[in-house]
Amino acid sequence: MFNFFATNPAINLLKEDRERVKGLFDLFEKAKSRAAKNKIVRQALTELKVHAAIEEEIFYPAVRKPVGKEIMNEADEEHHVAKLLIAELDTMDGSESHFNAKFIVLTENVRHHIKEAEKEMLPKAGKVKVSFEALSQKMLNRKERLLAHGVPAVGEERMVKAARGKGDSPAQAARRKPPKLPKSRKR
Repeated sequence: MFNFFATNPAINLLKEDRERVKGLFDLFEKAKSRAAKNKIVRQALTELKVHAAIEEEIFYPAVRKPVGKEIMNEADEEHHVAKLLIAELDTMDGSESHFNAKFIVLTENVRHHIKEAEKEMLPKAGKVKVSFEALSQKMLNRKERLLAHGVPAVGEERMVKAARGKGDSPAQAARRKPPKLPKSRKR
């Protein structure tokens, strides 16, 4: 298995991204100032958005069927949760009371996702009949375009913006008392 990871260019690209992000997580834990933490968070969010985009657009579709629906669906849901946290953090300036906590929850989620992917998904993906060289090149090209032009907005960002429209974070909005619905008339 180790040789597969070391020699597979598509997997290598994903692993390099993950190592860079884990390094940023470690730096955040050591950072003392709000400004330093905020800078690290911004770097990590960019890395995570780009990584998720190339996985979801290119890598996952190439390996989804042979890897199996259960594993891939779980990976999709882990991405969804991470993208919600990323979208929330994107709307924050770092001064909010939940900023650090939200980023720590994101790091925990991403670390869990990485561990499961390397244990379950990637070994199965290695058995897929696909040119990992061509896949890697496609992923690298997309990554370069995303870094140069930005990552398009995703549904999670629209959800967060809708909740923010009321001045709340999604967590605060969920705690709000729902509006009273009009009583229906009996016929």
